[in-house]
Amino acid sequence: MSRKPFEFLPKKLGFFPYVWLIYIAMPIFNLRGYTGILLLGGWLMIGLFVISYRQLYFVTGRAFNGWLGLQMAIILAMSLLYSPYNLYMGFFTANFIGWYTDRKNFRISMAAFLLMQALSILLNLPRFKGTDLLFLLPFLVIMIASPFGIRSLSTRQQLEKELDRANEQIEALIKREERMRIARDLHDTLGHTLSLITLKSQLVEKLAPLDPQRAQEEAREIQRTSRAALRQVRELVSDMRAVTVTEELSEAAEILRIAGIKLEVDGDMGSVQNIPDLTQNILSLCIREAVTNTVKHSRAVCCRISIGRLEESIEVAVEDDGIGIGLDNPDAAELTTGNGLKGMAERLSLINGALTLSPGRSGGTLLRVVVPIITKDGKEAGQHDLHYHR
Repeated sequence: MSRKPFEFLPKKLGFFPYVWLIYIAMPIFNLRGYTGILLLGGWLMIGLFVISYRQLYFVTGRAFNGWLGLQMAIILAMSLLYSPYNLYMGFFTANFIGWYTDRKNFRISMAAFLLMQALSILLNLPRFKGTDLLFLLPFLVIMIASPFGIRSLSTRQQLEKELDRANEQIEALIKREERMRIARDLHDTLGHTLSLITLKSQLVEKLAPLDPQRAQEEAREIQRTSRAALRQVRELVSDMRAVTVTEELSEAAEILRIAGIKLEVDGDMGSVQNIPDLTQNILSLCIREAVTNTVKHSRAVCCRISIGRLEESIEVAVEDDGIGIGLDNPDAAELTTGNGLKGMAERLSLINGALTLSPGRSGGTLLRVVVPIITKDGKEAGQHDLHYHR
């Protein structure tokens, strides 16, 4: 079983959590002039405060409550034993209080936070001089108000995630309903026809040695029935709307935007305009799977999709600047051996296409899909109107 690499702070948040650690310099500066047990105790509390800061990014539930309460206790102790201005460390705690989505826990934490601040100010009143309290007041107001703003933002992000999940469920339901509709139509349309062809074929087999003329008539009837069945299938397929590459690129842009990944599209969209719906669908599904893998596994900043028409084929390349498919990527095995790539290869085999997965030029991953060019000479497929250029 593979173990996740150690993270001091979440990599997905970038440098933002580390920027906050700069403000630890203030309580460290406030330790100047202390010696012995007080100095050692101050350093221990600051170290424990940094540990609590780190843990609050990774824990939930009761553990989160415990580390948050420890932070408040350390702030109160630091402001009473050392400098009253260590109360500014409360900005760290205020940030994490805003993470609560449960109203009850939020209110309890805010009450404890306000109590900690009130005790710190009241017990330090003799140490304040002149207008110190007036200088401290604006920062206290911001500190108290910030959890409400952060919680509002977190709630909105949570609602957006729930909306995305709901949209995914709706899309899944629509796809399932469409599959059921197609299955029903195929059964209703072709079930009787294929049964009739089977019966007539058995009849022809029996009549062939006994009544050749009657057998020929039945064979011609089978041809007419099979043509009618083929016409029904074409009518059914014509009702099914294919997803074009252009439409899929728009969907990919939206997905990557939500994931915070920049999309660059290079190539001539005209090269994929005059190709059959089946090829459009398969290329669109390949782009969708590649973009999904980029969002889930790459940790990329930029994704580039290139579309080009060669002499005898169309090439689609999806490249990212992420961590690649090497040992640094914990999802490399799943990415290279998962069902996603197998499904893409199976779809591409229907149109004699192929795919390759390799390291990208910028250290990320490059997925290249190549399909032969197919031209249309007539309106109806199936009557020598599709030509592969190999």
